[in-house]
Formats: sequence, structure tokens, C-alpha cells
Amino acid sequence: MIRIWSWGALIIGMIYFILPLVGMTEFSLSMRRGEYSFDAYAVVLSDSQFQATFSYSVIMALFTIVFGVLLVVPTAYWVRLRMPELRPYVEFITLLPLVIPAIVVVFGYIRLYNTSSWLPMTGTALGTNILLMFGYATLSLPYMYRAVDTGLRAVDVGTLTEAAQSLGASWVTILARIILPNVLAAVLSGAFLTFAIVMGEFTMAALLDRPAFGPYMQLLGANRAYEPSALAVIAFAITWACMGLIQLVTRFTKHTRAQT
Repeated sequence: MIRIWSWGALIIGMIYFILPLVGMTEFSLSMRRGEYSFDAYAVVLSDSQFQATFSYSVIMALFTIVFGVLLVVPTAYWVRLRMPELRPYVEFITLLPLVIPAIVVVFGYIRLYNTSSWLPMTGTALGTNILLMFGYATLSLPYMYRAVDTGLRAVDVGTLTEAAQSLGASWVTILARIILPNVLAAVLSGAFLTFAIVMGEFTMAALLDRPAFGPYMQLLGANRAYEPSALAVIAFAITWACMGLIQLVTRFTKHTRAQT
């Protein structure tokens, strides 16, 4: 009986999530009356603004991932190796982006770094892009840190570090050639989640007036009928592709470790 209820709850949950997606996809294919077509997708993909905003968000996502890896991996490694007593405090700090709305963070940026402040970063496109990257890194911090921390738990960090130091390796060498390869699957998991977050983020990019993919989705949704559904399907496919890559990387890493 319990098994039947479990399957029933699973089926109801799947219907609840899948039916809206099916309806949205069906509507996106109905731009041509009386038949299904990919006209809405063709219009979206051929739009120069789509190409510009999508490219901008991809570039920002890559920079955010690099910055996040350089920040999180050494921090998580050092906390686990030398300062385990600080781990609860670091975890608390990394959880703050989940309870502090993005609009609060971006208004703080605008208040602190506007053109009349001591560091007028919003006065130039480069400075605003850097602020936006910091904001994206903040939003993705809970996911990146937990992914890396989970990966480090599966590794004997102390033994690896002592062995490397006995061979004369520097801290940079230890991090780049020993620790990072051992937690690569965890880093890639956090990277794919970061990529999905950056591609769909709206608040920070809109308030900082950056040509990102999220504001473009909102603008298109306010002015078109079928194209927003097509764009939502594309964004959903990107998110699920990132989740699928996480699973592939995790399985490949486990298979490789099992063989070795």
C-alpha cells in the first residue's frame, strides 16, 4: 500500500511539472495557424538582440565560473586543512545569498559604487560588468562552495598535502596539480549550476543596465506572444543540459576512479 501511494505521489508530481512544460512547448509551436512549426524559434534565434544578449551572458558566466573557482577552491581547501573550526562560520556566510534577495545586493552595489562615490565603478561599462560578475558569483556561492566542499570530503586532503610538500611542491602546485584534479567533478558541478544561474538571472542585470539574457527574456515576454514561449523552452533546455552534464561528469569520474 505504501508503495502504491509513493508511486501515486511521484506520478502526480511529474504531471504537475510536466504538463505546463508540454503546454508551453505546444504553444511555442503554434505560431503558424493550423499546423505546428518552428517559426517562433526561427524568429528568436535570428534576432540580433538575442544573439548579443546570449553571447554576453555566456561570457559573463565563464568569467563568473573562473572567479568562483579561484575564490572557493583555495578557501574550502584551507578551511578543511588548517582551520576546521571556522567551517560553520564559512558555511553560514556562503548561505547568506539564499536569504538576502538579489535586489538588496544590487542596490548596495549601486549605493557604494555609483559615479559620486569613492570608487565609481558604475561609471564605465567595464566597471559595471565587474560588479555584475561579483553579483553573479555571490548568487552562485552557496552551490559552488557546497559542491567543492563535498568533493573535498571524499579526498584525504591532509595526506595528499603532506606527500606533495615532502616532494617540494609549493602551495600553488598543490592546489593546481593535486587538489583541483581530485575535486574536478565537484568543481564542474558547481560550474554548470553557476552557468544556469547566470543565464536566467534578471534583477542584477536589469538594475545595472547590462545587455544580459535575463532582461531580454523579460522584454520579449512583454511584447510578443509565441516567441517568449520558444525562448522559455530554449532557456529550460539550457538548464537541463547543464544538469545532464553534471550527471555525466559525476558518472564518468566515478567510473574512472573505479578502474584506477
